[in-house]
Amino acid sequence: MNSDHIVKSFDDELMQLRAYIAEMGGLVESLLAESTDALIKRNIDIADEIISKDKFIDDLEVLVNEQAIKIISLRQPMALDLRNTVSALKISNDLERMGDYAANISKRSKNLLTSPVLEASLSIGRMSSLVQKMIKNVLDAYASNDTVLAQEVIESDLEVDLMHTSLFRELITYMMEDAKNITSSTHLFFIAKNIERIGDHATNIAESIIYAVDGISPQGIRQKGDNASNVE
Repeated sequence: MNSDHIVKSFDDELMQLRAYIAEMGGLVESLLAESTDALIKRNIDIADEIISKDKFIDDLEVLVNEQAIKIISLRQPMALDLRNTVSALKISNDLERMGDYAANISKRSKNLLTSPVLEASLSIGRMSSLVQKMIKNVLDAYASNDTVLAQEVIESDLEVDLMHTSLFRELITYMMEDAKNITSSTHLFFIAKNIERIGDHATNIAESIIYAVDGISPQGIRQKGDNASNVE
């Protein structure tokens, strides 16, 4: 077999792997935006649609796993190609978890339909917008192997953590002021936690990008906000 043909075929397989990741990322980004919109507008139809869309992300993760295993077993990639393949496996797992969290937001939103409207919903909207920006930037960083942009994503996660902590304290205040706010505040707390965890996974992806491109893992412990609500 012609060696040029082998190389092109290998390149096509690697490109297909990246295409799956890009499609997964686009779905996650849209699901978070839609789930936040469903929460703020209290739209149960949007919420149900988002929950059903999560399966597409799960299916794409399976395709990534199959493609990566095929590449590793048949091509025996080395150096950059190997790091890209292994990183794709890690990134797809992060994206799948992000999709789960977006679906969880919609499930929680359905429980808020009959609860009092709290201004904290707007704070959650701002927090979600920041995480959506993280997702967009990390997908752009992945597409262009941009480690500088990936590092910016890692650094922006601190702002998400601080917003989450502030929101937690705001919700505690609502619960203390009126017992009728306890149920809705609890649901909003877990929604905020889901968004914060999506940001964490976006940061994981950024770290995987840096590893794939440079062959090194970001050093040091991530700086986290004063998160008094460290609940999964």
